[in-house]
Amino acid sequence: MARLKVLAIAVATGRLGYVFLQGGELMEWKMSRRANRSEEAARSYVKRLIERLEPNVVATEKVGKHSRKGDHTKRIIAAVARVAEQSLLLDVVVPRLQQFANKYAEAEALAERFPSLKRQVPRQPRIWESESYSTIYFEAMALALAVIDQPQPT
Repeated sequence: MARLKVLAIAVATGRLGYVFLQGGELMEWKMSRRANRSEEAARSYVKRLIERLEPNVVATEKVGKHSRKGDHTKRIIAAVARVAEQSLLLDVVVPRLQQFANKYAEAEALAERFPSLKRQVPRQPRIWESESYSTIYFEAMALALAVIDQPQPT
């Protein structure tokens, strides 16, 4: 049986980030600010990722009605999800569930599981500071794990 290849894509203000796991192992993670500029830029970027990485599954975020994400970010997420849906692979839309006290505690826990991300763990900003761009990797990783940590049917 082929090893599951999961491409999880997260979008936040000013950035689009992804993680790529193969057989549960983190193979690659990157972020693009350019891909977040427009829906067309996001679609083009994701199409190239799918062509290059050849995932079995693409995971994107299901934005809930109480989400604090802005309209631009929601449009980018929808554009990414449409590309995944139109590809010949499984596309999964995953709600972001709060399983930790905050995204910084989540990042710490995920870095324990995937040590290569340890250098990306952001510190919690002071109230007047902007959020670290590296939080996008951990948002994407949470989406990927929602797919690969699901119990498999027997």
